[in-house]
Amino acid sequence: MAIMPGAMLGVLGGGQLGRMFVQAAQQMGYSVTVLDPSHDSPAGRVADAFICAAYDDTAALQTLGQQCAAVTTEFENIPAKSLQKLTQYCIVSPDANSVSIAQNRVREKRFLVDNGFSVASFAVIAQPQDIATQDVAQFLPGILKVSQFGYDGKGQAKVFTVAELNAAYQQLNHAACVLEKFMPLKCEISVVVARSSDGSVVTFPVSENQHVNGILNVSIIPARISPLLSECAQNIACQIAEKLNYQGVLCVEFFVLRDDALLINEIAPRPHNSGHYSIDACITSQFEQQVRTLCGLPLGATTQLSPAVMVNLLGDVWHNGDPDWNIVLQHPSAKLHLYGKTEARPGRKMGHFTVLGSDTAAALNEALRIKKQLEAN
Repeated sequence: MAIMPGAMLGVLGGGQLGRMFVQAAQQMGYSVTVLDPSHDSPAGRVADAFICAAYDDTAALQTLGQQCAAVTTEFENIPAKSLQKLTQYCIVSPDANSVSIAQNRVREKRFLVDNGFSVASFAVIAQPQDIATQDVAQFLPGILKVSQFGYDGKGQAKVFTVAELNAAYQQLNHAACVLEKFMPLKCEISVVVARSSDGSVVTFPVSENQHVNGILNVSIIPARISPLLSECAQNIACQIAEKLNYQGVLCVEFFVLRDDALLINEIAPRPHNSGHYSIDACITSQFEQQVRTLCGLPLGATTQLSPAVMVNLLGDVWHNGDPDWNIVLQHPSAKLHLYGKTEARPGRKMGHFTVLGSDTAAALNEALRIKKQLEAN
């Protein structure tokens, strides 16, 4: 039975993704409780109720589960055991199994390979002797990534030689890692897919993503790739959701090789930074879709109403204090979203803006012009 507006929903995680989920749910008539260990979390500040506790706090989880009809997650590093505990009290989406796979690069890679999906060549480095006993040279040059808790370029190191690999592995405190071979890329893309409990599935338009220092910088939608390649990426994303028996919103990131071959980079069991454009450019945003899948409602249409370009606003832009927001707001086709974070730090995601345009090129030119002015201010 569907959970209708008026009910209390819960979200584990108080960052910007949680904040945008809260706002989407409230707009639809739901109340939301946020659980997060930070007293001043962006989502907690706009929620109807807030529980300040660790994600593995048994008593806090019980309180959350008993007062909510359903609970979702803001990011993938929520302990899978916490999600399992919550199932005693309410609906939980995504489930513990999906999250446990997506939050661990080793399990994620093995899941993808075991189910016939294409990934970059990789080796698992679980202990120092794995470097000596495996033919790691075949994966060089490559990038060493910690298996868990790495994001936005953190917990990663580019390595070109075995000596550099050894040094990087030591710097990562000998944590379990994946070594991925560098591939000749044409571009990077992502697909946000929503899947309901009855197996219904929809995808959002494909996003073309540009990164700087491992952090998403600009997303261009629709991606500047062929319709056939877009359709292929969307189909793969749907297949992954089905293989996971996933309920919720999921993002699949791809590498597009120079011959247009698609390799899966990683999966995120949640709404994604590259899907933020959907708030302004689609009939249904990825966050409304998250509410719909959590509550057992019919999936919303994902039709894109206008070409769009999304630009991340990192703490670096605050180098001279608060930016001059008139630089963004004077443009009638630009939509500003700030996350309510109190401290701006270099590399920290503080907000984003999306520029809508009559065509992709026009939106991109306008977005880059605004971005340049903000950074120079």
